[in-house]
Amino acid sequence: MKKFDVVAVGDLNGDLILSGDVTPVFGQVEKVIDDATLTVGGSTAIFACGVARLGLRVAFVGKVGCDPIGDFLLDALTARKVDVAGVRRDQAVKTGLTTVLSRGADRAMLTYLGTLATLRSSDIAMEIVAQARHLHLGSFYMLNALRPNIPRLFAEAKAHGLTVSLDTNYDPTEQWGGGIDEALAHADIFLPNETELKAIARCEDWRTALAKLAAHTPIVAVKRGGEGAAAQRGQQVVEVSAPKVQVVDATGAGDSFNAGFVYGYLAGWPLEHILAFAVACGSASTCAAGGVESQPTPEEAMAFTEVRK
Repeated sequence: MKKFDVVAVGDLNGDLILSGDVTPVFGQVEKVIDDATLTVGGSTAIFACGVARLGLRVAFVGKVGCDPIGDFLLDALTARKVDVAGVRRDQAVKTGLTTVLSRGADRAMLTYLGTLATLRSSDIAMEIVAQARHLHLGSFYMLNALRPNIPRLFAEAKAHGLTVSLDTNYDPTEQWGGGIDEALAHADIFLPNETELKAIARCEDWRTALAKLAAHTPIVAVKRGGEGAAAQRGQQVVEVSAPKVQVVDATGAGDSFNAGFVYGYLAGWPLEHILAFAVACGSASTCAAGGVESQPTPEEAMAFTEVRK
């Protein structure tokens, strides 16, 4: 019996979400927005909160600075029942921060990488990783110092008996390389959105891209926003539509989808059940500002699957 169901390794930063139908203008132009929210950010951290909300035992391994934002994030994760013993504090680098201008289903983001870019393999507490059943890593392309060693991290996790999932998130360089093939060679689940899927597979059609990547990774699930999602395992392909919801903020919806997918995967559910539950988790998370404020319990996610039907 392992201590944790899931260990989340990767990015932990603050999200400052500014909501309103406005466009910033330089030249010292001041505009008024509707709301501002400081909350947990980072793809991996939002995922960790999501699986903890679903009732799994979760540990986080990452890095923050010795500053007020770092304190805020550790307190927020702890409050959401995520174990933070594996989070290192960096005295020389500030905690990362993303400013999000949210317009409901769309958003623009400015990110200061801070400690995201300084997380190294030497910061990874393998003694904590080894105590989990599953490892999830997000923001592959933001983890500049760790990225060359991610394939080795995945291989070590597999040697300890863990399964592995990966969400790359967007590549700011738009090169879509950086060792992704080597990382996917050790992954059990790949969780891109449609844009990322097509870019990594070098295909213009998402169905072709899905089949291409699923030929090398056991399960690939693609998030398609308001169109729902699709997943492929071997020759099996399933698609699920998204429920109609009033979107307040789409920040972190894909990470909550990931949480639901891993939850169902670890429970041993059929692929179509896993995908429907993941879509429900992602949809539920859009009902409040920030990635973690409206993440569902299992019962709440099941209610969203009924809405979809």
